[in-house]
Amino acid sequence: MKKITILIYLYCAFVSNEISAQSIFGSEPLAHTFSIVARDPQTGEMGVAVQSHWFSVGSLVAWGEAGVGVVATQSFVNPSFGQRGLELLKTGKTAQEVVDELIASDEGRDVRQLAIVDSKGNSASYTGSKCIDAAGNIAGDGYSVQANMMLNNTVWGAMSKAFENSKGPLAERLITALEAAQKEGGDIRGKQSACLLVVKGKATGNLWEDRLIDLRVEDDPDPIVEIKRLLKVYRAYEHMNKGDLATEKGDMKLAMDEYNAAMKMFPENLEMKYWTAISLANTGEVEKSLPMFKEIFAADVNWKELTKRLPPVGLLIVTDEILNEILAQ
Repeated sequence: MKKITILIYLYCAFVSNEISAQSIFGSEPLAHTFSIVARDPQTGEMGVAVQSHWFSVGSLVAWGEAGVGVVATQSFVNPSFGQRGLELLKTGKTAQEVVDELIASDEGRDVRQLAIVDSKGNSASYTGSKCIDAAGNIAGDGYSVQANMMLNNTVWGAMSKAFENSKGPLAERLITALEAAQKEGGDIRGKQSACLLVVKGKATGNLWEDRLIDLRVEDDPDPIVEIKRLLKVYRAYEHMNKGDLATEKGDMKLAMDEYNAAMKMFPENLEMKYWTAISLANTGEVEKSLPMFKEIFAADVNWKELTKRLPPVGLLIVTDEILNEILAQ
């Protein structure tokens, strides 16, 4: 029924010459959704978070580049707004100037929704007059929230309030805004996918460093809950990565602290528990590590085989006697 209603709407708009054939019946997908684009004034980080009852919404809606800005393009999506928006920002145009230019150039502007935050924290957003109700946007200080095809017209206001009243890292604040939207009823069709993208405020030229967080939930009955869980996993693996770096530099005390912090976040995760045990053994606390090794080896014998391979590469620094004691668990 939903698809029939949308097709009738598109057909009526087309035959009345209100929307061009190319702009509607071309390759442009639908992504009715709610989203937020924002910049953290303390860190300079910029991010986009979205949720929709549409498969893989993040691949369509969310765009960002370190040192440049972030873009959300939605409703009857014009995907070119993402890359073109970032390129225009690079020329020195403000978020508002870029939104104005993109919308003015688009024959399908009446069914578009667009939001941009630039690297200086300027925000701008637009909702076309024929976006499906409930639809609207709020461009605030350093952020913009926007939504279309919502169950209630209170969604974007709730997002704005939640974000402004939130504290902590930008990524967690973005998810808080999504949660507020869902509490107000969210997408009238339900839930399916979500995305969280965070980039650095200043570019290093290295994509793997500039793109801090890039998480997607493509198809899930509760995508906001799932992407929030993934963000927690990401935070835990931040500790794991720091532990790996400390191990590489021979700082076993720091490695143990980082691995232990990760393990506390996900105590049932064998990977995190294993490297915590390795760090304990490397810092001379073998007795504390033995019960952990025993539990890990019981769950999956492959970890025991891996343990045998660590001493030759310097990742497990123990005597042969202690190694045998570990392997005996």
